[in-house]
Amino acid sequence: MWLRQLRWTILLWVCGGALLQAHGSSHPLASAATSHWKWEPFVVWPLAASAVLYAVGLRRLWARAGTGAGVARWQAACFAAGWLTMIVALDSPVAWLSEILFSVHMAQHTLLMLVAAPLLAFSQPLLVWAWALRPGSRTLVIRSVRRRPMLAAWHAVTSPLAVFLLQAAALWLWHIPSWYEAALRMPLLHALQHLCFVLAASLFWWAMAYGRYGRRGYGLGVLYVFLTAIHSTVLGALLTTAPSVWYQAYTLPARQRHVDALADQQLAGLLMWIPAGVIFIVLGLALFAAWLGESERRAGYGTVDALVQRAREVHPHAR
Repeated sequence: MWLRQLRWTILLWVCGGALLQAHGSSHPLASAATSHWKWEPFVVWPLAASAVLYAVGLRRLWARAGTGAGVARWQAACFAAGWLTMIVALDSPVAWLSEILFSVHMAQHTLLMLVAAPLLAFSQPLLVWAWALRPGSRTLVIRSVRRRPMLAAWHAVTSPLAVFLLQAAALWLWHIPSWYEAALRMPLLHALQHLCFVLAASLFWWAMAYGRYGRRGYGLGVLYVFLTAIHSTVLGALLTTAPSVWYQAYTLPARQRHVDALADQQLAGLLMWIPAGVIFIVLGLALFAAWLGESERRAGYGTVDALVQRAREVHPHAR
């Protein structure tokens, strides 16, 4: 039962309900999930608006600066991939199953925080959305955000320690049983929970890649990614080893579907513990590689500068 449930959860997480149907799955719950797509207006409309604004802004930016300038092609691809991940997490059968199985709900949160959020952060959406505005409005917005109080506030919010604490707070507070079950009962609160996850994680990954300590601060980013992986793993381990069910709201739906609620919770903990940990490792290694590359580049520049300076000392009239 436990391994079979793990198989279905991973399939749903990666491919969604359509792939399950294509493979001819025989699990009743998985079969039922394939026809349940949730197109809730307060999810669909913001996602649609964000995609339209990004497309318009990107077209205007590339028309002015040239294709790939300002925002590279790979960054535009990141936005498309992150946007599609949001659709899978919030509107596909994954969303419907997340109300029945806690393990699928945890997979949904992992998709939002560790797949969609970094992809969206790397795509530079704020810059592109600004280009979607009319020239006069864009100039006004840029002038407003460049004012000293706004810059000071942005630097404070996106400092490595601040984004680390924000993401940790969002993760741990929303997994308090009373908070979590309240979100399950109230759709708007549930939407707020998902918004907190995406915003906190997006700020975290943006700060790691592009923040005030970017490039030279990649090493600091590696440290905070490592610390985030640790406290996320701790939460996953607590869920996996808990002797009782944390969220009673899942007990009845699981029983009705002939699923062991405690085994489902253990599976949810393993998903946060292992696959999420692997994603953290991959992203942390990417930052580490960027740190090494930046260090070598600066070291190379330093060597060239030293040679030029030495040549000028020997030949003072040389240029």
